[in-house]
Amino acid sequence: VQLVESGGGLVRPGGSLRLSCAASGFTFSSSRMNWLRQAPGKGLEWVAGIKSDHGRTYADSVKGRFTISRDNAKNTVYLQMIDLKPEDTAVYYCANDAGSRGQGTQVTVSS
Repeated sequence: VQLVESGGGLVRPGGSLRLSCAASGFTFSSSRMNWLRQAPGKGLEWVAGIKSDHGRTYADSVKGRFTISRDNAKNTVYLQMIDLKPEDTAVYYCANDAGSRGQGTQVTVSS
């Protein structure tokens, strides 16, 4: 199983970023995929999930600002983030429903 996140960076408050996660080594199209994050000094937090039928769920802290989507033809899951806040600063990981997780991509929201 391989999960490779990309798209992180430094952005000002109110800005936007789009994260991508390229997956391989498992049946992506039938797998629920998740985005998690870990802020400095804190534990791992679930952010959003998308089922194989594209049903989506979100943590309350990101609802209305983040959108999870998937492209089964490309074995890729995305996280579109708008109106970013300093408290969104974290390493963002994608994970499949078997618990495999990538190396993460850093998102820093700062002026």
